[in-house]
Order: sequence, then C-alpha cells, then structure tokens
Amino acid sequence: MKATLVIENIENLITIKGENKARAGSQQSEIGLIKNGIIAVNNDKIIYVGEGGLPNNIKTDNNTIILNGKGKTVTPGLIDPHTHLIHGGSRENELSMKLKGKDYLEILSAGGGIHSTAKATENATLDELYQKAEKSLNIMLSFGVTTVEAKSGYGIGSFNTELKQIEVANLLNKNHPVDLISTFMGAHAIPDEYKDNPDLFVDKLIDDMIPYIAENKLAKFCDVFCEEGVFTVDQSRRILNAAKTNRLIPKVHADEIVSLGGAELAAEVGCISAEHLIAASDQGIKDMAEKGVIAVLLPGTSFNLQKGTAARARKMIEENVPVAISTDYNPGSCPSENLQLMMTLASLTLRMMPEEVIVGVTINAAAALGLEKEVGSLEIGKKADIAIFDAPNLDYMIYHFGINHTEKVIKNGKVVYERN
Repeated sequence: MKATLVIENIENLITIKGENKARAGSQQSEIGLIKNGIIAVNNDKIIYVGEGGLPNNIKTDNNTIILNGKGKTVTPGLIDPHTHLIHGGSRENELSMKLKGKDYLEILSAGGGIHSTAKATENATLDELYQKAEKSLNIMLSFGVTTVEAKSGYGIGSFNTELKQIEVANLLNKNHPVDLISTFMGAHAIPDEYKDNPDLFVDKLIDDMIPYIAENKLAKFCDVFCEEGVFTVDQSRRILNAAKTNRLIPKVHADEIVSLGGAELAAEVGCISAEHLIAASDQGIKDMAEKGVIAVLLPGTSFNLQKGTAARARKMIEENVPVAISTDYNPGSCPSENLQLMMTLASLTLRMMPEEVIVGVTINAAAALGLEKEVGSLEIGKKADIAIFDAPNLDYMIYHFGINHTEKVIKNGKVVYERN
C-alpha cells in the first residue's frame, strides 16, 4: 500500500488508541503514547501507526509528503463539541456590566445578553453570518481543531433566523476544511411574546420546528437550555422526548447556574451529553455515569463568569462519567475560539490531569458528537485528522499557556494549516 503522507521521528505520538467509545474513570488517562512514533496516511485514511519506521508493505515515492515530527507532539485533530459559532454582533459592552456585579440572568432579564445577539443575528444577512463564522472557524483550525459542533439558538422564537444559522453551518461544512456538526437549539430562551405562557412556545417547538428540522435533515442534534428562568425540567423533558421521536439526538444545557435537575434529566431521557454542569448534583452525576451520558465541561465559561464555581470534573471522573472539554464559543459568556486555552483551564481550574484533558478534546469529544468510530484517535482506518504541535510533550502544551502551539493541521490526509 502506498502512503501519500508520512509523519516520522515523532517525539511524542499521542494515539488515544483503544476502544472506539468514550473513556471514563481511569481509562480517561489512557492516551496510547508512542515515543519515536510514525504515522502513515493513504489519501484520507490512516494506514499505519507505530514506532520507528514503516513496515515493508507500506511504500513511499517521490510524491509522498514526508513531515518530520522530531521535537513535536502529535495528536488526533482536536474536537470542539459545544459552540454557538454562528451569530451576529458581539457583546463587549457587557464587560463593564459584569464588572459592576450584574450576573448573566440579570443582564438577560434587562433585555440584554442573548436578546441583543438574537436581534443582531436576525438583522445580519446570510453572507455576513457566513463570513463572521468562517473567520472564527479559521481561528479554531489554527489551534488544531478539525471538528466543531455548531448550535443554532439565536432566533429566540424566529424560526427563520434559526434556519438561517443552520444554513450557514451546513454551507461551511461543505466549503471549509473543518467538519461542522449542526445542533438545533430553538429552545435557547423564552421569546418575550411567550413570557406569560411559555408552554405555548414549547408546543410550537414540538409541533412545528423540531419536525421540520428532522424531516429536512438540517441538524443531527437537538439541545435545550434547562435552567431557572429559561426552560423548566418538565418543559425540557417534553422538548427532548419530541426530538427523540423525530430522530434527533438529544443534548441538554444542564445545571449551569442552579442545581435544577438537568443532569438527572439527561440520564432519564438518554441524552448523548449534558453540558455545563457547574451546579450538577451528586445524584445527577451518578445517574449520568449509570446511563453513559457524556459530560461536556466548559471551563472558559465558568472562568469568564467569575462566580468562583466550576464543574466538579474530579467527582465526575471518580464516578465514571466520561468528560469532554469544549470552548462554548459564544458572544456572551465565552467569546473565545481557543481550545488550547480551555485545555489549560480544565487542568488548572477543574483539576484535570493533562492525559485526562487530551482525552477530553479527542475521543470523548468525538463520542459527544457520535463520531467516535470516525475521529478522535489515531488508528488504522480512521480519518486522517491530525494535529502537530511544536511542543516536546503534552504537559508542556498545557503548562505553557497563552500561546498557540500548533505547527500544522492535517484534515482528511491533507495539510490544511501551517504556521506562517
């Protein structure tokens, strides 16, 4: 078999080799490290991963791209499993409000926050949203990210705006090297016109929006913001069960601010993931472990909100909940596309070990998107999504924060980003 691309002399090759499923407990530290590693690719698939040189049955020729991994750390392409990538405007004006002590729900109730983003998204043209999201996606790629989840959710009752966001996501998925996975999040906030009777809006989601999204195959997942002042547990249950009925895979923003029972609901419904979980209860964590729900933790958001609280990653890992890490890139609570920074914050603020962190942005993040059989580890037959970092080891990547360690990114077997 001919190799079209080879990376040789790799100082630290982190394969994440193992079962193609989310890693929990002690398995979250298993990274499949190979010293002096080598990886060979044929077109868009990996054909060899090992130590030293290539076996005799894999050939190279003058057309084979040979990359030198000496002094480098090579990992699977990183995966960002929770973003609000596509939106209009920005909310830097909220910084001073936060510094004066106003919290997220206070800003929201005053008509700011998500409502200002919804207005900006509604007013933006499809081309304007595309260009803005493309710029952010390019930044994500430069940090070693090869797969991104993108939620809608800035319609706030305007289904046309939700559809516009999803259309942008699907266009980017066709045109951009990074794979984009769409999530419908019509249940992001209660529209003003339904504040006195939010159940009517839930009916609209269930009867009209979710069936349309599913029938037209516009998204893979359906998400809901289950939180005090937003959607109750009962309302969230109805929405998530309607998603399942329509063959959309359920996700849930759970227990971000208040311990409302979102983690328990995720287990009850059978969500693929529960996200945020800053205030998740002990029982909710146990329920998630029992049902195999993946915890998608967002350390950048808890850092930016500056409430002095963070998701209990150590408790989750001890209870055998698989933990993934994401940016939660959005214009309000975490305006950052830098997944490498989130890896450092996961280590410093969530007390996760470097090995647990890299699993959290590779195979566990892939599993949170139902892609664990395709990406998330470097193994024969998987997609050749690979990140090369100018770092001598994994610890150094996380310890030396605030810079971009990426040297090259390979997507589907092609070099799609190179520093300078």
